[in-house]
Amino acid sequence: MKTKKELLEAITRLTFKIESQYPELYRFLDESPETIPAEAHPHMDIEALSTYWNGLRRMLLEYKKTHLQP
Repeated sequence: MKTKKELLEAITRLTFKIESQYPELYRFLDESPETIPAEAHPHMDIEALSTYWNGLRRMLLEYKKTHLQP
């Protein structure tokens, strides 16, 4: 299992990759359900960060599969 620091670094790298290589997808990051907390002061633990990272990965993989030519 990754540490918080490792997850934050992975999220940062993946977000930068999306921003720089897939700018048309980057605008949808604010609309991701993982970025909209249900509570006023959400706790960012390893599970929440891991869920967010996996959501970003799934979004990018799905985008590549449906929008890019093989």
